[in-house]
Amino acid sequence: MKTSSKILGVIVLIVVALLIFTTVSPILILAEDTTEGTPGVDMAASFSPLAGGFSWVYPGSSYNANGETLHNIHLIDPDNPYGAAREIISYTYSYTPHLIVSVNEQAAEAIFGLGLVDNIRANDAYNGYGGSNVQGTMSRGDAVSTAMAGGTFNPFEIPVQLLMGNIKFYVV
Repeated sequence: MKTSSKILGVIVLIVVALLIFTTVSPILILAEDTTEGTPGVDMAASFSPLAGGFSWVYPGSSYNANGETLHNIHLIDPDNPYGAAREIISYTYSYTPHLIVSVNEQAAEAIFGLGLVDNIRANDAYNGYGGSNVQGTMSRGDAVSTAMAGGTFNPFEIPVQLLMGNIKFYVV
Protein backbone atom coordinates (compact mmCIF):
# COMPACT_ATOMS: atom_id res chain seq x y z
CA MET A 1 0.00 0.00 0.00
CA LYS A 2 2.85 2.41 0.68
CA THR A 3 4.18 2.13 -2.87
CA SER A 4 0.79 2.82 -4.45
CA SER A 5 0.19 5.82 -2.19
CA LYS A 6 3.64 7.18 -3.11
CA ILE A 7 2.88 6.78 -6.82
CA LEU A 8 -0.50 8.48 -6.36
CA GLY A 9 1.20 11.28 -4.44
CA VAL A 10 3.73 11.82 -7.21
CA ILE A 11 0.95 11.91 -9.83
CA VAL A 12 -0.98 14.48 -7.78
CA LEU A 13 2.17 16.59 -7.40
CA ILE A 14 2.81 16.48 -11.15
CA VAL A 15 -0.77 17.55 -11.92
CA VAL A 16 -0.64 20.39 -9.36
CA ALA A 17 2.77 21.54 -10.68
CA LEU A 18 1.41 21.48 -14.24
CA LEU A 19 -1.62 23.58 -13.24
CA ILE A 20 0.59 26.10 -11.44
CA PHE A 21 3.03 26.14 -14.36
CA THR A 22 0.27 26.84 -16.89
CA THR A 23 -1.06 29.81 -14.92
CA VAL A 24 2.25 31.56 -15.57
CA SER A 25 2.82 30.32 -19.10
CA PRO A 26 0.51 28.31 -21.39
CA ILE A 27 1.85 25.11 -22.92
CA LEU A 28 2.46 25.30 -26.66
CA ILE A 29 1.41 22.18 -28.55
CA LEU A 30 2.84 21.75 -32.04
CA ALA A 31 1.53 19.30 -34.63
CA GLU A 32 4.55 18.61 -36.78
CA ASP A 33 4.72 16.93 -40.17
CA THR A 34 7.86 14.83 -39.99
CA THR A 35 7.28 13.23 -43.40
CA GLU A 36 8.66 16.30 -45.18
CA GLY A 37 12.39 16.65 -45.86
CA THR A 38 12.57 19.38 -43.22
CA PRO A 39 9.78 19.03 -40.66
CA GLY A 40 7.20 21.78 -40.53
CA VAL A 41 4.57 22.86 -38.03
CA ASP A 42 1.16 22.28 -39.58
CA MET A 43 -0.99 23.25 -36.60
CA ALA A 44 -0.48 24.57 -33.10
CA ALA A 45 -2.44 25.41 -30.00
CA SER A 46 -1.76 26.94 -26.65
CA PHE A 47 -3.17 25.15 -23.64
CA SER A 48 -3.89 26.48 -20.20
CA PRO A 49 -6.58 24.74 -18.15
CA LEU A 50 -7.05 27.80 -15.95
CA ALA A 51 -7.26 30.26 -18.86
CA GLY A 52 -9.88 28.56 -21.01
CA GLY A 53 -8.25 25.39 -22.33
CA PHE A 54 -7.13 25.23 -25.97
CA SER A 55 -6.60 28.23 -28.20
CA TRP A 56 -5.71 27.48 -31.84
CA VAL A 57 -2.59 29.06 -33.30
CA TYR A 58 -2.22 29.27 -37.08
CA PRO A 59 1.49 28.78 -37.96
CA GLY A 60 1.33 30.89 -41.13
CA SER A 61 0.08 33.92 -39.17
CA SER A 62 2.58 33.50 -36.33
CA TYR A 63 5.89 35.22 -36.99
CA ASN A 64 8.93 36.82 -35.37
CA ALA A 65 10.43 40.30 -35.88
CA ASN A 66 12.08 39.07 -39.11
CA GLY A 67 8.77 37.83 -40.56
CA GLU A 68 9.76 34.15 -40.21
CA THR A 69 6.75 31.92 -39.51
CA LEU A 70 6.08 29.20 -36.97
CA HIS A 71 5.66 26.70 -39.81
CA ASN A 72 9.39 26.96 -40.62
CA ILE A 73 11.01 26.73 -37.16
CA HIS A 74 13.28 23.87 -38.29
CA LEU A 75 14.60 26.07 -41.13
CA ILE A 76 14.88 29.22 -38.99
CA ASP A 77 17.03 27.60 -36.32
CA PRO A 78 17.89 23.95 -37.00
CA ASP A 79 19.87 23.73 -33.75
CA ASN A 80 17.10 25.18 -31.56
CA PRO A 81 13.74 25.07 -33.42
CA TYR A 82 11.70 25.15 -30.21
CA GLY A 83 13.54 28.26 -29.05
CA ALA A 84 12.52 29.79 -32.39
CA ALA A 85 8.92 28.71 -31.71
CA ARG A 86 9.04 30.36 -28.30
CA GLU A 87 10.35 33.60 -29.83
CA ILE A 88 7.63 33.59 -32.52
CA ILE A 89 4.82 32.98 -30.05
CA SER A 90 6.18 35.66 -27.72
CA TYR A 91 6.38 38.17 -30.57
CA THR A 92 2.97 37.43 -32.10
CA TYR A 93 0.81 36.59 -29.08
CA SER A 94 2.60 38.36 -26.18
CA TYR A 95 3.03 35.30 -23.98
CA THR A 96 6.11 33.16 -23.61
CA PRO A 97 5.67 29.38 -23.53
CA HIS A 98 8.22 27.51 -21.44
CA LEU A 99 6.94 24.02 -22.22
CA ILE A 100 6.42 22.83 -25.80
CA VAL A 101 4.79 19.52 -26.68
CA SER A 102 5.55 18.21 -30.16
CA VAL A 103 3.11 15.67 -31.62
CA ASN A 104 3.89 14.03 -34.96
CA GLU A 105 1.32 12.70 -37.42
CA GLN A 106 1.72 9.08 -36.23
CA ALA A 107 0.78 10.06 -32.68
CA ALA A 108 -2.12 12.24 -33.84
CA GLU A 109 -3.59 9.42 -35.91
CA ALA A 110 -3.05 6.83 -33.17
CA ILE A 111 -4.82 9.02 -30.62
CA PHE A 112 -7.57 10.51 -32.82
CA GLY A 113 -7.99 7.85 -35.50
CA LEU A 114 -6.58 7.01 -38.91
CA GLY A 115 -7.17 9.61 -41.56
CA LEU A 116 -7.09 12.54 -39.11
CA VAL A 117 -4.39 14.42 -41.02
CA ASP A 118 -6.20 13.87 -44.36
CA ASN A 119 -9.51 15.00 -42.81
CA ILE A 120 -7.89 18.19 -41.49
CA ARG A 121 -6.41 18.92 -44.91
CA ALA A 122 -9.73 18.19 -46.62
CA ASN A 123 -11.62 20.49 -44.23
CA ASP A 124 -8.99 23.19 -44.60
CA ALA A 125 -8.58 23.13 -48.38
CA TYR A 126 -11.83 21.79 -49.79
CA ASN A 127 -14.64 22.20 -47.27
CA GLY A 128 -14.53 25.97 -46.92
CA TYR A 129 -12.41 26.42 -43.81
CA GLY A 130 -9.59 28.08 -45.72
CA GLY A 131 -7.13 28.89 -42.93
CA SER A 132 -8.37 32.44 -42.40
CA ASN A 133 -8.42 33.90 -38.92
CA VAL A 134 -10.80 36.73 -39.81
CA GLN A 135 -13.70 36.87 -37.37
CA GLY A 136 -16.84 35.41 -38.85
CA THR A 137 -15.05 33.03 -41.22
CA MET A 138 -13.87 29.49 -40.71
CA SER A 139 -10.28 28.95 -39.64
CA ARG A 140 -7.80 26.11 -39.69
CA GLY A 141 -8.65 25.64 -36.00
CA ASP A 142 -12.24 24.94 -37.13
CA ALA A 143 -10.91 22.42 -39.65
CA VAL A 144 -8.95 20.65 -36.90
CA SER A 145 -11.87 20.74 -34.45
CA THR A 146 -14.23 19.32 -37.08
CA ALA A 147 -11.82 16.52 -38.00
CA MET A 148 -11.16 15.65 -34.36
CA ALA A 149 -14.88 15.65 -33.53
CA GLY A 150 -15.50 13.20 -36.37
CA GLY A 151 -12.84 10.82 -35.12
CA THR A 152 -12.48 8.71 -32.03
CA PHE A 153 -10.37 9.68 -29.05
CA ASN A 154 -8.17 6.91 -27.64
CA PRO A 155 -6.39 8.23 -24.50
CA PHE A 156 -4.67 4.87 -23.96
CA GLU A 157 -2.47 5.63 -26.98
CA ILE A 158 -0.91 8.68 -25.29
CA PRO A 159 1.55 6.75 -23.09
CA VAL A 160 2.30 4.37 -25.99
CA GLN A 161 3.10 7.29 -28.29
CA LEU A 162 5.23 8.90 -25.57
CA LEU A 163 7.25 5.70 -25.25
CA MET A 164 7.60 5.45 -29.05
CA GLY A 165 8.93 9.02 -29.19
CA ASN A 166 6.03 10.38 -31.26
CA ILE A 167 5.15 12.86 -28.52
CA LYS A 168 8.03 14.88 -27.10
CA PHE A 169 8.32 17.52 -24.42
CA TYR A 170 10.73 20.46 -24.65
CA VAL A 171 11.45 22.91 -21.86
CA VAL A 172 12.54 26.20 -23.44
